[in-house]
Amino acid sequence: MPGVPTLEAIRRVPKVLLHDHLDGGLRPRTVVELAAATGYAGLPTADPDELGRWFIAAANSGSLETYLETFAHTCGVMQTEEALVRVAAEAAEDLADDGVVYAEVRYAPELFVERGLSLDTVVEAVQQGFAEGARRAAERGRNIRVVTLLCAMRQHARALEIAELAVRYRDAGVGGFDIAGPEEGYPPTRNLDAFEYLRRNNAHFTIHAGEAFGLASIWEAIQHCGAERLGHGVRIVDDVKTAGDGHVQLGRLASYVRDRRIPLEICPSSNVQTGAARSIAEHPIGLLARLRFRVTVNTDNRLMSGCTVSSELAALVDAFGYGWADLQWFTINAMKSAFLDFDQRLELINTVIKPGYAELLD
Repeated sequence: MPGVPTLEAIRRVPKVLLHDHLDGGLRPRTVVELAAATGYAGLPTADPDELGRWFIAAANSGSLETYLETFAHTCGVMQTEEALVRVAAEAAEDLADDGVVYAEVRYAPELFVERGLSLDTVVEAVQQGFAEGARRAAERGRNIRVVTLLCAMRQHARALEIAELAVRYRDAGVGGFDIAGPEEGYPPTRNLDAFEYLRRNNAHFTIHAGEAFGLASIWEAIQHCGAERLGHGVRIVDDVKTAGDGHVQLGRLASYVRDRRIPLEICPSSNVQTGAARSIAEHPIGLLARLRFRVTVNTDNRLMSGCTVSSELAALVDAFGYGWADLQWFTINAMKSAFLDFDQRLELINTVIKPGYAELLD
């Protein structure tokens, strides 16, 4: 396996995922079957293969708002306990089969209560599903730990309620909190009470910032709200200037983000789909990694982007010539940044990740 990392070889090494949406990672066949079981009639097609292609095509719009519309279908079939358990279990299995050893999967509980489920029931069903999926994966020799992040939708007014839910379940597998949804017009400071509550309770949180909106969103997320990580954060590159002679100068915000080692949850394929980057080859991750920002590589929505962690890393290998040392660096960056106790992070780095790459780095 040593040499240029291939997709198949990348699948076999341990990987860490910090930014993955539960409702963006369903199997197309599962969407079709759940639609039939729950009476959801809105799908554009009932053929799983065609549906999979439709999701990717619909997401390739170049607009975050249009990209988010595809979630009407996945959320539409995830309104029962049975559906939530199934989707979570399959997500854990799919990630484990891709070689992911630690994953933080996020979702917005408020999106799954249309048929009367309580927020608590939603969380408990998802946790049950992840536990079942991890158990099935372990039976096949694929060990994975899944931690969940609870999202509040920034255009709604339930952030404090969801933050309280995250704290209530933090000893039951919920690792932290996030806000998601359209950035423009909905600054993170609209949810300041939620972030103040989380900080008072020593709880972890990340914020979607710097994807569809620019530096102001990142600045508010960090300086006003106290975000530990940036969901996407790719627009921090707007504060990095490259001169004609190749000299790079960081602005004050970019310097702060790099110096404080604030993790960037970068999702390359998704960023191209939503217009945050023109292509993988032109993605700012190349510059940000070279400047040694705390870059992590993520999937965002595996269904809509037709991707896995391995395929994202393989695409970066093709675009930037990365080798095994670079892939290990991305992986350790992510593990260092996880919403997990320090000793548990260190154990996974020293006993799983580094041994998994050791023979490839000789």
